[in-house]
Amino acid sequence: MKKILVALLMLVWALIPAAARGDTDSCITCHSALEGKLAEPAKVFDQDIHHQSGLTCADCHGGDLHDDSLNAMSPAKGFRGAPKKTQVPEFCARCHSNVTFMHNFNPKARADQYSQYLTSVHGKRLKQGDTKVAACVDCHGVHNMLPASDTRSPTNVANVATTCAHCHANAVYMKGYGIPTDQFARYQKSVHAETLAQGDTSAPTCTTCHGNHGATPPGVSSVPNVCGTCHVFFAQLFEKSPHRAAFAKLNLPGCVQCHSNHEIVKPVDDWVGVGPKSVCANCHTSGEKGYTEAEGMAQDLAKLREGIERADTTLDTAERSGMEVSSARLELASANEDLVKARVNVHTFNEAEVRKLTDQGAGISTKTHEAGLAALHERDVRRKGLGVALITIVITIGGLYLKIRQMESPPRS
Repeated sequence: MKKILVALLMLVWALIPAAARGDTDSCITCHSALEGKLAEPAKVFDQDIHHQSGLTCADCHGGDLHDDSLNAMSPAKGFRGAPKKTQVPEFCARCHSNVTFMHNFNPKARADQYSQYLTSVHGKRLKQGDTKVAACVDCHGVHNMLPASDTRSPTNVANVATTCAHCHANAVYMKGYGIPTDQFARYQKSVHAETLAQGDTSAPTCTTCHGNHGATPPGVSSVPNVCGTCHVFFAQLFEKSPHRAAFAKLNLPGCVQCHSNHEIVKPVDDWVGVGPKSVCANCHTSGEKGYTEAEGMAQDLAKLREGIERADTTLDTAERSGMEVSSARLELASANEDLVKARVNVHTFNEAEVRKLTDQGAGISTKTHEAGLAALHERDVRRKGLGVALITIVITIGGLYLKIRQMESPPRS
């Protein structure tokens, strides 16, 4: 019984990470005394998430961390050294695909990254021997891996685009793959990048659309589905529109035709219609139903927008004059909501659907404009009344003054 207890204690002791037991790590000691690349791991490993979790060099590379001699790196002691590029995913998967092991550190930790990676373009090409494609360490780092929640991490949502750009924006490195290398430059001009830079971490970045470990291009036929994961209502409207069938027949990606893909800028009303900035005119020509519908939608949007601006200007003037127009302001907000909804309904590509909202909003804007004019009229009436009152008061005061002077003056002899 005593031998069994001793064996169990030795097993538990062996399972506890060396760093947690306070043992010295000969790997760190030795590499700290070296120079250049050999010293780098020892310098940065202290902040690595693996080290912070109590793991040591030997947990990944094998060997004996208690042996201060070169014999510590003997294959007989399990030393496996640094993996080749083609071996990296499987090397990391020894732990990261082990659900039981990973849950010891984080119950929410995923254990499917390796299986996903094997389905990706990166994983497939690496399997074929292409060592230029991204493997785990190319994105996460090597000995200085940080959790994705750390803003210094290359996989933090704010840094993902820059991380992908290390390869995908390098024209020399990407030569031979036949894909563009301007995606990062275009993404930086997008409303998505602008929103992300303002601190909104829900804004899309590369992995939002393309995936991360199972990184595969979304494909022409699934672009609306990819965009629709965030823009759900837009996708629903597009599905019912005549464009869905037309684009499918021509094998064209729906959303991209109007919004582009990486350089997605904030849309404006001028996109609808037939003007110089119109995207509708890129496909439709005069005389076509689509051209007529686009022209009608543009006019409806312009009518409502101008009505709101007119009412807003009138109410502003009334407010600066000290008139109470808060109720009209509240009503005008509803017209603005109708304008937003009408802009969304453009994705139906049906003028009647857009006009329902623009007519409703136009009615509200007209009503609030008239309320503003009424307030200004009341202001003018008040001003006239005040003017008359002031004149009456001045005349009265003048008359009283003259009367008092007359009463105080001595009587004539």
